[in-house]
Amino acid sequence: MEDAEIMELYFSRSQDAVRQTEKKYGAFCRAIAENILRSREDSEECVGDTWLRAWQTIPPKRPESLRAYLACLTRSAAISRWRRDRAKKRGGADYLRSLDELGDCIPAADNAAAVVDAIALRQVLDRFLTSLRPVDRRVFLQRYWYFCPVQQIAADNGLGQSAVKTSLHRSREKLRQLLEQEGISL
Repeated sequence: MEDAEIMELYFSRSQDAVRQTEKKYGAFCRAIAENILRSREDSEECVGDTWLRAWQTIPPKRPESLRAYLACLTRSAAISRWRRDRAKKRGGADYLRSLDELGDCIPAADNAAAVVDAIALRQVLDRFLTSLRPVDRRVFLQRYWYFCPVQQIAADNGLGQSAVKTSLHRSREKLRQLLEQEGISL
């Protein structure tokens, strides 16, 4: 079923909307959650939360990309779950490693001025991602948006792990330089 048809099911409040969403995007959303949580059970709960949140927010929202919208909902639910579990001293090593790797590039949002900078940062990040070769963009997003482990990124893209690490390093350096050029303090 096409995304437009699924969206119409949500707008007509048909219970089939959730079934069709699960059918088309269930594996995708579970993979996102599992990359963050490293727990099948917790990931299943996050995906269930994703379907509930989609049901609650569509309508009135009409996302341009249902896939991207569901990815954001899943990622948000998984990160919230991870933070809660972290307080209990459980899992999430790749999530932490991914954030640590970006720590030298992305400024911390610890004051009100950072909120204003966030808009500029988003525009710079959009330009940065557009400037990358497709494979480098895919690798970067898999690591820092979907929190995939290096081994999985390598397998998904037909690359060696060292090639993935090199690509990530070069991309982070390119991002750092771009942020400095734009006057976004690190």
